[in-house]
Amino acid sequence: MARISDSGAMPLTILAEHFAKLPGIGMKTAQRLAYFVMSMSEEDAKAFAEAIVNAKKTVHACSVCQNLTDKDVCPICSDLGRDHSTICVVEGPKDVSAFERTREYKGVYHVLHGLISPIDGVTPDKLRITELLKRISEGEVNEVIMATNPTPEGEATAMYISKLLKPLGIKVTRLAFGLPVGAILEYADEVTLYKALENRNEI
Repeated sequence: MARISDSGAMPLTILAEHFAKLPGIGMKTAQRLAYFVMSMSEEDAKAFAEAIVNAKKTVHACSVCQNLTDKDVCPICSDLGRDHSTICVVEGPKDVSAFERTREYKGVYHVLHGLISPIDGVTPDKLRITELLKRISEGEVNEVIMATNPTPEGEATAMYISKLLKPLGIKVTRLAFGLPVGAILEYADEVTLYKALENRNEI
């Protein structure tokens, strides 16, 4: 890994290396971010650091859907106006945000926090599947929409969960793919995502 030149202070080098650990951030961008932090006022730098620490301390998984929240139950799960009989199962919290941008989906969510990928050591027991089954056992759910990405891992996860749910008499559907194969949901535009949701198929 490239380092800031020796003329740079060691704390600055360490800061850049921490930025470089973020997804999608190369060392050159990390260095620019580190220098930008140095141009901030002390007050703004402290507020930035405190925001990171505060988020890490207070944000956790919703006790119902496993989405990230600072409450015991997230605002979506606690909203009595939502259709709690329909659960949209997604890989991560960013996918919840993508669906919410459509302003069309009125059900609730379940966040798996990953996809089955044996090659990466991600087995079903490492996902929030047990929590999903517990929700369904409570008897209120009629439909589960498998909204994992159209990738080999996403498809494998959708099929695995659907096989668990079918014996329970739950309708399991899959997003229609107007979404291109290999697409990432969080980057899909609102219209494409809504159409995929609207034209979902039973699996």
